[in-house]
Amino acid sequence: MTAEKKEKRSREGFCRVCFRPGSPPQTAVAAIGSLSEQAVVMVRTDHGMEPAVFMEFVPAVVGGAAKEAMPVMPEVVAAADEDECQRYASLQLQEAQAHENCNQLIEKHQLSMKLVRVERFFDGSKIIFYFTAESRVDFRALVKDLVQRFRTRIEMRQIGVRHETRMLGGLGPCGREFCCSSHLNTFSSVSIKMAKEQDLPLNPNKISGVCNRLFCCLAHEYTGYKEIRRKMPRPGRKISINKESFIVRRQDVIRHQLIVENSAGEELVLDEKEWGMALVREQKTREFRPHREERG
Repeated sequence: MTAEKKEKRSREGFCRVCFRPGSPPQTAVAAIGSLSEQAVVMVRTDHGMEPAVFMEFVPAVVGGAAKEAMPVMPEVVAAADEDECQRYASLQLQEAQAHENCNQLIEKHQLSMKLVRVERFFDGSKIIFYFTAESRVDFRALVKDLVQRFRTRIEMRQIGVRHETRMLGGLGPCGREFCCSSHLNTFSSVSIKMAKEQDLPLNPNKISGVCNRLFCCLAHEYTGYKEIRRKMPRPGRKISINKESFIVRRQDVIRHQLIVENSAGEELVLDEKEWGMALVREQKTREFRPHREERG
């Protein structure tokens, strides 16, 4: 790495690393206190040492419950030496070559599958081929050819379209990098109910990503929308302002406004201050309303 690279120091003991160009960054335990930007580091994983590119140090998780539920993470143990950096560069070339060779064999065996990514272990003990397919694929002949060509263990791993999108990466309609390939570690459940709660169009073409699944980001603000709506008068409810009654027709969550209808059938917009004062008066009326005497 060049001397101009800025050195960063760890304060919490965690960092983000990227094992392959274009792959989602992962959180790792930082066993060393300082690193240069984009430095190649050696990471201890569940299958041995692997090289990765250091991105940044990140804060530690705070809280007892979160700490107990924290999964076992990779550990950055040292900066890579010159030989390891060269092997890391050649590893990426080997993966690209394996990808090309596998595609040729897929075509030879006429298999209905799409190869997405190839990952070769740093020690050469195994190569994983990630692919998508609409149904189960009999790839036994393919694996036999791959073993003969690479003389190592071969694993074929079928993934879904969401995982494919995460591996390939790209930009969403918002102009930012896909959530799945930038900051999400797991895929959360996303439903059409989340789109309804956020007043989004229910046109699948407008609320689906390139994977043809609902946007992952629909789950980001869903809880916030529910909480705001819970505090606002619901559609169909009657509220009174200055002795005039209104019926709530719609909620504008983003602006914290209500679209209401007066007795003349006209639609009006009430801001949070107006409908908020109406709720306060209703609450005070209920609190000071005299209780009826119970009959014996």
